[in-house]
Amino acid sequence: YYGRLKKEAGSEEGAKIVIGKDTRRSSYMFEYALAAGITASGADAYLLHVTTTPSVAYVTRMDDFDCGVMISASHNPYYDNGIKLLNGNGEKMEEATISLVEAYLDGELEAFGEKLEEIPFAKKSAIGRTVDYVAGRNRYMGYLISLGVHSFKGMKVGLDCANGASWNIAKNVFDALGAKTYVINANPDGVNINENAGSTHIEHLQKFVLENELDVGFAYDGDADRCLCVDEKGQIVTGDHILYILGKYMKAQGQLDNNTVVTTVMSNFGLYKALDREQIGYAKTKVGDKYVYEHMTKNHCMLG
Repeated sequence: YYGRLKKEAGSEEGAKIVIGKDTRRSSYMFEYALAAGITASGADAYLLHVTTTPSVAYVTRMDDFDCGVMISASHNPYYDNGIKLLNGNGEKMEEATISLVEAYLDGELEAFGEKLEEIPFAKKSAIGRTVDYVAGRNRYMGYLISLGVHSFKGMKVGLDCANGASWNIAKNVFDALGAKTYVINANPDGVNINENAGSTHIEHLQKFVLENELDVGFAYDGDADRCLCVDEKGQIVTGDHILYILGKYMKAQGQLDNNTVVTTVMSNFGLYKALDREQIGYAKTKVGDKYVYEHMTKNHCMLG
């Protein structure tokens, strides 16, 4: 589809698609199947290997890929898996494109003014390549480190990596920023992802922070696109708390455009009362990061 779009726009280049995966054993199976299908249709497949969902979004956008794929079932058990599709901006793929995929699976694909029973295979020199692209993941780590404006020297930080995608990224970033980093659940074996670990089992990080007298703890899910925090007393800092803290800070720094924090209808009433007190506006969307992001881009909001 993306190759055809390029051709119709007059480009001779094939499509470039970047793929990341989490630590599930079946993620390898998906990765190789996707790479085979992509190259067989004339596009190049770039493999980030085990990495986080946000890193795939970042690399897709920054390195001019036509789209990105993350192989993960997020916070689910190891025996579930799936794929997340991202457009060239690193955002969730448009529904219209996803509908074409579904139509093809149902044998009812009509695109570019014709009915396509089968996706045409590339031949000879038009066949795509598979490229090892672990350098993209490393650049993402460098990007995260560059965001740090304060040294974490002297801070003791706990991380629960859920035996998932953050296991080989998170510690390196905190270490580089000067923190003394303590890690649990960073030994993935393909079947222990999210098992009694990570943001769905925050009690383990709470205990870990207290036992080691840490200053703060962060627990990720399997593909590290969400986290929960634990303070030095072992108390959970929820997503609503994080939104409030960031909103208040950004307003004080003059960075909260439109003076609005975007939430979903799942946010706690206490958050709205706290934002009212700080004279910060808020919006409520349907549940799902897609809806939050749509509202943010449409209304030029900075935090959601």
